Amino acid sequence: MERKEKALLVGVSLNNQEILRSMDELSNLARACNIEVVGTITQNLNRINVSHYIGTGKVSEVHELVRERSVEIVVFDDELSPTQIRNLEDALGCRVLDRTVLILDIFAKRAKTKEAKLQVEIARLNYMLPRLVGQNESLGRQSGGVGTYNKGSGEKKLELDRRGIKQKINKLSKELALLVSRRKNQRKQRQKNEIPVVSLVGYTNAGKSTVMNALLNLYNPNTKTVYEEDMLFATLETSVRNIKLPDNKSFLLTDTVGFISKLPHHLIKAFRSTLEEVKESDLLIHVVDLSNPDYMEQVLVTENTLKELGIKDIPVIYVYNKIDLVDNFSESEGVHISAKNKIGIDILIEEIKKRVLTNYTHCKMLIPYNNGDTLSYLLDNANILSTSYEDDGTLIALECKESDYHKYKRYIM
Repeated sequence: MERKEKALLVGVSLNNQEILRSMDELSNLARACNIEVVGTITQNLNRINVSHYIGTGKVSEVHELVRERSVEIVVFDDELSPTQIRNLEDALGCRVLDRTVLILDIFAKRAKTKEAKLQVEIARLNYMLPRLVGQNESLGRQSGGVGTYNKGSGEKKLELDRRGIKQKINKLSKELALLVSRRKNQRKQRQKNEIPVVSLVGYTNAGKSTVMNALLNLYNPNTKTVYEEDMLFATLETSVRNIKLPDNKSFLLTDTVGFISKLPHHLIKAFRSTLEEVKESDLLIHVVDLSNPDYMEQVLVTENTLKELGIKDIPVIYVYNKIDLVDNFSESEGVHISAKNKIGIDILIEEIKKRVLTNYTHCKMLIPYNNGDTLSYLLDNANILSTSYEDDGTLIALECKESDYHKYKRYIM
């Protein structure tokens, strides 16, 4: 078994803002990185200390705890500047990490597809670039010298590393652009087919993948399900599945990466292309973990992240998940479900149908017997209400898409 490093967590409450939830989340992030949390320290400040993030007195307190508890890593709850990391490591005599590094590490572990791996690596390199100084002892100290020719070995190494990282970012960005281009073409094809797109969004571990699998198991049992697990960021890939209902109405359901408070800017930027899928949705299903005491905060984080990505003016259904873990709750708004136990899924489907499956028309068509392909298409893609066999063809009463109504208008009775 891999040995766990001992860590102390440090956070700042600005102007007495509530910080316990954020620190609990940081603790979960640390555990997901196989780090053992041995203590937590917080400080209330009017503003972040530019040089050390926390005040000098608190730095001494942290240093004392580092020695007492044999701490190997101190993890801070916000993204630290390169200067803050360097100053803190000098003062504390151990490795210093921030929330961003933990999230990047988890993303790197969870990434499965080529696209996700590229996005995570680009975000990681962008984070590393300004932090090269002091992070790698092999760089050595930058020694004197001015101008291009008299630079010390450490300085030359630093420049080479910076150049190498920039080149790598450019190379990976080009690879990612190709994958993004393919995804755009797939979206165009779907738009041609006039299939509505419904996207699952929400805080990490709210149960988005479980909702998708519940719908697949109920309506399309032969379709491949998506990966689900009770952990942070189980899903990084954007998965798209066609949900075909018993009445032959269908929509595309998209599962996306979950959000978290203080989601690193580099990650949002890197995953922007993946989340373009959400931007072009006809409907958002905002999945909320009702069993989490801070679920309203998580709702706000998700809404603010969507705004930051420019995703707005799309109708939303709020789906309160995990009702099996809650004793009392109000059903005054949204849809209440337990995706795991498949409770309330039928109500959710009815809500989706009301919002996006509205462009259907009732009519009767007489399909000549020698037009078997047309009849076969309609049997697969329309809601057949009745069928009778007449002298000159098959008479069907049906509910079909408006596009199909116009396409097969010649058969309408």
